[in-house]
Amino acid sequence: MENRGLAYQHAPQRLDWVDVARGIGIIAVVVGHVWTRGPLRDAMYSFHMPLFFLLSGMLSRPHPVGAFTRRQLVSQMRPYAIFLALLILADQIIEPAKGNLPIFHQWPRDLLPILLGGYWLRGPYTIFWFVPCLMLARILFNLALNRWPDPRDPRWLILMPGLLVLAEGLGWMTQASPLGLLSVPMAMILLWVGALWPRLHWRNLWIVPLGLLALAGLCGWLPTLNMKAGDYGWPLLSIASGIATSLLLFRLSARIAPLAAPLAAIGRASLVIMYLHVAIIHYGTPYLARPWLLALALLTPFALWHLIRLFPRLSRWML
Repeated sequence: MENRGLAYQHAPQRLDWVDVARGIGIIAVVVGHVWTRGPLRDAMYSFHMPLFFLLSGMLSRPHPVGAFTRRQLVSQMRPYAIFLALLILADQIIEPAKGNLPIFHQWPRDLLPILLGGYWLRGPYTIFWFVPCLMLARILFNLALNRWPDPRDPRWLILMPGLLVLAEGLGWMTQASPLGLLSVPMAMILLWVGALWPRLHWRNLWIVPLGLLALAGLCGWLPTLNMKAGDYGWPLLSIASGIATSLLLFRLSARIAPLAAPLAAIGRASLVIMYLHVAIIHYGTPYLARPWLLALALLTPFALWHLIRLFPRLSRWML
């Protein structure tokens, strides 16, 4: 990216390399949910969630606090509620057809865990912690950006250690996470690193430390990450490995973007894939081999994304 990063951040046109990076990230997410244990799963979990927070930080700039907050609440929570309601409805049909009880079958008592989200949403709904976590982190990060618009401002260095202690401390104390909010302090750190990165002048010497950190996570030499549960592996090292892998993937994405149209297309559909892929894996696991599950969990939401885009009103509500 070199010094072109600032141009990337504020360019009005769609950024193909960002879509490519999202495509790589969402494929890693799906792979990590298809292969639920073993070295492949651990490699994907070492970076796949930090990648999305870092990308969001790279594309951040200060916005008026009130308008930005309202826009985030509507644009993020409306699709969240729609996709969650559709999956709950689907489960009410699918599980009884298999001779099982639906996951939520004690009404109205089950309304509470549904509203709490995050930690209480598992099985086909397990990914629903991510969007509200990112949304609140972006709202808080925007609030701070309005005070310190330059991520290189030394005052950020005062805030970040406190957030790191808070993130690690909360993760040690509990896994309970309403709407994924347990992970917000770490998400804010990743947003800041993402915002800072394009403002740093790239040096080729960085490839060595970044590569070693990335290798340590990808090879399982460091405990892996589970951001939903507030588990950040070894303090500093595991999250630094995820950051290093993501930053190297960003450089790779910028270089291959002209040749990676399929990855970019998958990246543009990443929100729909994020919401739906776990349900497809959940219901398909007893019947399909893992490679077929991977293909189905990527391609079915991708096709649905194309279908939604045919209808402007549906796009506004679901995308």
